[in-house]
Amino acid sequence: MDLLQSYKGDADDEQFDRNPNFTTTDHSSPPSPDLSPLRMSLPSKSSAPKVDDTMLALTVANSNRALTKPLDPSHHVVAFNPTYDQLWAPIYGPAHPYAKDGIAQGMRNHKLGFVENAAIEPFIFDEQYNTFHKYGYAADPSASAGNNHVGDLDALKQSDAISVYNIPQHEQKKRKLEKKKEATEGDEANGGDGVDSEEVENPASEVWLMRNRKSPWAGKKEGLQAELTEEQKKYAEEYAKKKGELKNGEKGEVVADKTTFHGKEEKDFQGRSWIAHPKDAKATNDHCYIPKRLVHTWSGHTKGVSAIRFFPKHGHLILSAGMDSKVKIWDVCNSGKCMRTYMGHGKAVRDISFCKDGSKFLSAGYDKNIKYWDTETGQVISTFSTGKIPYVVKLNPDEDKQNILLAGMSDKKIVQWDMNSGQITQEYDQHLGAVNTITFVDNNRRFVTSSDDKSLRVWEFGIPVVIKYISEPHMHSMPSISLHPNTNWLAAQSLDNQILIYSTRERFQLNKKKRFAGHIAAGYACQVNFSPDGRFVMSGDGEGKCWFWDWKSCKVFRTLKCHEGVCIGCEWHPLEQSKVATCGWDGLIKYWD
Repeated sequence: MDLLQSYKGDADDEQFDRNPNFTTTDHSSPPSPDLSPLRMSLPSKSSAPKVDDTMLALTVANSNRALTKPLDPSHHVVAFNPTYDQLWAPIYGPAHPYAKDGIAQGMRNHKLGFVENAAIEPFIFDEQYNTFHKYGYAADPSASAGNNHVGDLDALKQSDAISVYNIPQHEQKKRKLEKKKEATEGDEANGGDGVDSEEVENPASEVWLMRNRKSPWAGKKEGLQAELTEEQKKYAEEYAKKKGELKNGEKGEVVADKTTFHGKEEKDFQGRSWIAHPKDAKATNDHCYIPKRLVHTWSGHTKGVSAIRFFPKHGHLILSAGMDSKVKIWDVCNSGKCMRTYMGHGKAVRDISFCKDGSKFLSAGYDKNIKYWDTETGQVISTFSTGKIPYVVKLNPDEDKQNILLAGMSDKKIVQWDMNSGQITQEYDQHLGAVNTITFVDNNRRFVTSSDDKSLRVWEFGIPVVIKYISEPHMHSMPSISLHPNTNWLAAQSLDNQILIYSTRERFQLNKKKRFAGHIAAGYACQVNFSPDGRFVMSGDGEGKCWFWDWKSCKVFRTLKCHEGVCIGCEWHPLEQSKVATCGWDGLIKYWD
């Protein structure tokens, strides 16, 4: 059968070559007489199942449509695998002719619509603006030609298109002549002496001021300076006096001084004052210990506490400066209550400092005032101010110089007052930033200051010349400095989270072997301090902790979580060697043992 089919196929091909119109499928018509005799053909067989032609056509059409169907950008799911061309084909259909703001899509060059580039000088804009308000016309900035105007075109023609800043020369001459003529007529009407009646009646009138006013560009004419009249001299004197009063009156805020005593009685049955120290108060031994637990909490300030100071030598009272503009003193030994409140500042109190015997103290506030208080009575002895904010106040520690006050100011100066006379006796003004600390060294003959200019300067007391200037590229600002009990070293709180040690000898060198770190004090003027025996260094930090380091090994000895927020101040009790007081911006003062 295969041979017959192949033979038939070959015969058919040969016949088709001779006659292209030949077909083997048409058996209805009789064969042509000139062709070869009829051969037998067998029906073709197919193993494929029979399929409806209509269903097949629909399937092919659907598949073709799926391959050519554009993607709708608003749909989140694609039901078939699109080709690359389909994914990147342009969006079909008409675009919205106008956006929400009514601007055609083709005209938009900004997300808010169409923005036209324009560059108008301020002088040109003012000229056209004032010209329009005066003459009623102005140049049209959107016109393609520069001569197009908007507004009153008749006035434009009459005035020959002048502007308020571009008046023709003949118009200027005309106006000058008119003014001169008006002035001459006014003089003739008043008798020809060239003085207005209004000026005669009121020399300080506007007419007098207009005539005597000079242009700021008018030069000085030698030999033509008229002498001042009596009224002018009087006015000048009053003005100078008023200006001098303002200059001298640039002081701090004036606040009424008040005080409140909270104890039972100011004197006991023996007549002793409430600030008198206990007679049996003595140091138990010379060995200091690190505190472990909280003993007492004082909570009288409504805002943060910025500084605390123990009563000198005895520590039976503790003084605190609050951001609520109040200074309070607390009992440490007996009741543990607030004994007196001192109210004399209008703003937060920055610093406080006892005198040598504790009977008086200084307070410096952000109201630009320094006040000298009597500790017992709460009376303000004197007030000092330069019109600048005092950041630190100190009294000279010498017995014979307890009337000398030093204050580091926000205007880069250290100001020295004699409190007996109330006069400024010296100014030290070499710093380049606000002064933060003042520390006396070398038997109080010299003092060291630190500033926001990231430097240390050593001064001879009473001489405004820097004898030692310390500034290195790696140095940071040092907002707190404390003297070691042996007076040979200074501990400086550096704002790069470390405590640096400087010698108090002649060279004031940095001791590179001693460096205390671990706390986070950057950005805060946390106080650094020593234990009375000098064995421990302590400091607060910005996270409310109080850190204790060993002086010899420089290792962290202990850390106490003291406050919520910043622990800004810490003081070691002068007699009880294991007790420490801390204060923070949470308004609390805590006593640790």
